[in-house]
Amino acid sequence: MTSPYWALILVLAFAAFSIRVVGLFAGDSIRASRYAWMLDDVPGLIVVSLVAASLAGQSFQTWVAAVVALSVALSTNHVIATMAIGVLAYAGLAWIGF
Repeated sequence: MTSPYWALILVLAFAAFSIRVVGLFAGDSIRASRYAWMLDDVPGLIVVSLVAASLAGQSFQTWVAAVVALSVALSTNHVIATMAIGVLAYAGLAWIGF
């Protein structure tokens, strides 16, 4: 490998390390601030944003299966049942031709 490749590798390694260090210090300062309560909601917000982005532009069948899965999740609070019934709803709608 030539020296420009090694330089690029070193710069990228330094950038990756710097991002992690900055995140560590930023996380510690947020944890010590009055906004620490927001950190508890971040994982759920990430899941909601990923699901919402995935549903954008999907078919009617997908939306109906998502609504069924959401209703199961709200009523049972059981992850495996939610996934199983959501998949069954999607497969059932596909089977009947929706």
